[in-house]
Formats: sequence, C-alpha cells, structure tokens
Amino acid sequence: MHADTKITDLTRARALDPRYYFGEPMLAMEQRAVFARSWQLVAHQEQLSGPGDHVVEHIGGVPVLIVRSQDGVLRAFPNVCRHRAGPLALCNGKGARSLHCKYHGWTYTLEGQLRSAPEMQDACDFKVEDIRLLPLRVHEWQGLVFVALDENTPGFDEVYGGIAERIAPIDLTAMRYLRRDSYDIDCNWKVYIDNFLEGYHLPHVHPGLSRVLDYRAYDTELFPWHSLQSSPLRNSADIYGDGQAFYYFIYPNVMLNIMPGRLQTNRILPLGPGRCRVEFDYYYAQDDAAQKRIAADQSFSDEVQQEDIDICEAVQKGLASGYYEPGRLCPKREGGVWHFHNLLRTAYVQGAGEPA
Repeated sequence: MHADTKITDLTRARALDPRYYFGEPMLAMEQRAVFARSWQLVAHQEQLSGPGDHVVEHIGGVPVLIVRSQDGVLRAFPNVCRHRAGPLALCNGKGARSLHCKYHGWTYTLEGQLRSAPEMQDACDFKVEDIRLLPLRVHEWQGLVFVALDENTPGFDEVYGGIAERIAPIDLTAMRYLRRDSYDIDCNWKVYIDNFLEGYHLPHVHPGLSRVLDYRAYDTELFPWHSLQSSPLRNSADIYGDGQAFYYFIYPNVMLNIMPGRLQTNRILPLGPGRCRVEFDYYYAQDDAAQKRIAADQSFSDEVQQEDIDICEAVQKGLASGYYEPGRLCPKREGGVWHFHNLLRTAYVQGAGEPA
C-alpha cells in the first residue's frame, strides 16, 4: 500500500486520498504504524491514585494494563499472562494486592514479577523468579496518564513539550475530573480529526461557536508532533469566561480543548474502517466561577458536538461516493490538516516497510 507523496509546501497541498479512509487492511496497518507507535491517552490520575488501582485499555489492538504499584510507581504491561495469554484484569479496579490471571490463576506482584503458578511443580526447570510481565513505557503529565507500546516512539517531552508553558497561567493539574461523554459516529476516525483541525468550517457549521470565537484572529501553529488552534474568547461569560481558547491536537488521536477553568480531553478511537468512538472527558477548576459554568458548558458542548457529528457523517458518504478526488487545502485555514496528513503519510510509508 503506497502512501501519497509527502507535500512539503502548504500552498500546493492537497487532502489525503480517499482510499485511506476505507477498508480493514488499511485500519490494520494504522493500528500497527500509527496507534502502536505513539503516546496514547489511557487514564487520568484520579483513577490510579493508590496502590493496586488499575485501568485496562487497548492500544493498537493490544490489551494493556496500567497499575499503581506498592512503591507508588505507575507501571504498564500488556494485559497478557506469560502462561497462555489470559487477561490479568477484566475491568478497572481499586486497591488490588496482586495481578491474578483470570484463565489459570497465575499471580504476579503489582511490579510484574510472577509470584505463584498453581500446579507447575512438575515442569522441568520452571522458576517463578524467571518470569516477569513485559514493561511498557508510561508517563504522567498534567493529571493525565499515557502509554506507548513501541520503544521507538518519540520521547514524551518531544511530543507534548511546551504545552503547559504556553497555556499558563491555566493550571491543568488543579482541575478535577467530572464526567465522560461518548459518541459513536459513522465516519472513519481521520474524518473526525480532519474536521477538528481547521476553523475553516466554523462560520458554516457552528453558528453558536462562531459567536464566542474571533474568526478573524483564529490562528493555527504547527509543532513536530502537535498543532495548536487558538482564538480570543468573546461573548462567552456564561459558558467559558474571558481569555483564550486553546485547541491542541496531539498526533495521532488526542485533543486538549482548554479554556479558563476547564479542560476537555478528546480521544478518537476507531471502531472499524467507517466508524469511530469519540470520548470527551471534562475537567474543571474548583473555583466558583468555573463551577457555575458547568451546566451551560455541557449544553453548549452537546450542540457543537452534534453539528460535528452531522457534518462528519456526511463527509464520510462524500468520500465513498466515487466522485471525490483529493482537493486543494486552504493555506490560511487548513495548515493543521496538512500537518496531520503529512505525519500520516510518513507513518504509512514506514508501516509498509518502505523508506520515508
């Protein structure tokens, strides 16, 4: 599967070819070349605050377990017993004293060391001390927890560096988790991200949002592994307050929507070639002003999200129509889309085993 040529000049850029938005083989390649080779948002720290607290997730098709060990260190492992691949946990939990395989009962410490294996005394040269779960890279940042499967994934600071400094004095660590909203949408996961990455559609799709963002001052900045769309807020005292709106996209599927006193994380998960799940987690500062805006924020966010769902599902049908060829991108408004597509083009070439 050959990728589009990487387009280094934004003024000549075209969108990604529609063939990349369809088919099980394409999605399987993306799981290996995109999701398994990136930092994936898996939890927030409140879920993993004490020893034995654990979260189960999937990254690139791999079951993953994140656990707070007795020594307070956060660890991540494939959720796969070293015996015959049984699961060590089936759901999130609190205060576990060990990791107990649900298939044959092999038990590991929270640090990943095998502690007991029932009825294995007749196995020649079998020693529990020789067997450990495979460690995965895990990182805590601003109250969020991330895991990377591939050892060649860029360092976390290389990917997320500079964000906390840029949004100051907003402090994400001071915000507390409130709720999750999930939406299953009939479009390829990249269609939703493409839509997020440009404000070009704001006047046409989001009349309400356009009233609180200054389209004339709406700006896009590009970094190696993330992009930032930002705008001054206006007419939004009851929803967001005064200040700046920061819309961060971190490759390949995480968004951080940051307003004064409010963080909304957004994770896009493929459910199939033509379907995805969009998960919004809401965090708020504990000051009175932020707390008073929660209800208005929820109602407004629901409105914006439905507008995005409707347009993304329509775009998916357009991509499948057979009447679409990659169109030119708007240099002023679609730099984020160009940046994302070029990161994908590089990943696709590498995933196919070809030189970038």
